[in-house]
Amino acid sequence: MFTGIVAAIGTITSITPLGNQADAGVRLTVDAGGLPMSDVALGDSIALNGACMTVVSKTDKGFVVDVSRESLNRTAGLDAVGEVNLEKALTLADRLGGHLVSGHVDGLGVVRKFEPVGESMELVIEAPKELAKYLAYKGSIVVNGVSLTVNRVTDAVSGCEFSINLIPHTVEVTTLKHLKPGTKVNLEIDLIARYVERMLSIKA
Repeated sequence: MFTGIVAAIGTITSITPLGNQADAGVRLTVDAGGLPMSDVALGDSIALNGACMTVVSKTDKGFVVDVSRESLNRTAGLDAVGEVNLEKALTLADRLGGHLVSGHVDGLGVVRKFEPVGESMELVIEAPKELAKYLAYKGSIVVNGVSLTVNRVTDAVSGCEFSINLIPHTVEVTTLKHLKPGTKVNLEIDLIARYVERMLSIKA
């Protein structure tokens, strides 16, 4: 489990195919940046842009993870060299600063707007139809591993658009600063919304 509070910005420094087959995954070498690695062991979980990955080895500057083709097909930002948001898995002693996050990407959104509003930034994302029902005013959403609050939801035939306000601190300490219209982002819906839907769908 995670909280959606990004601990550091890391960098994917190299991508190595794990085979010659079309369905082969890749091995990512990640520079951990400011993420402390002294308590990280092989097999531990670290979220990269909101996708939970398993550490298969450690390096002088970071760690290595293997990413399956299925994960690559269902996420954004893990198939190219560049910056990624990092968060280590929760311990029972950690503060829950964001909300409960599983690290399982539910779908891809597309940035439609990213513009200044006062001292902050307004981020508008188009979510696919299958996720639209889980998004609500003042509800929680994870975008590229960052726990955020929905300010507005506008429904459409193809899904919905939702608006988020990013304070300067969030922009500064995450990779969201690099977003622009057309960029794909990883989305994870709130766990509570998922369970509520399940309960309501079961007939007594």
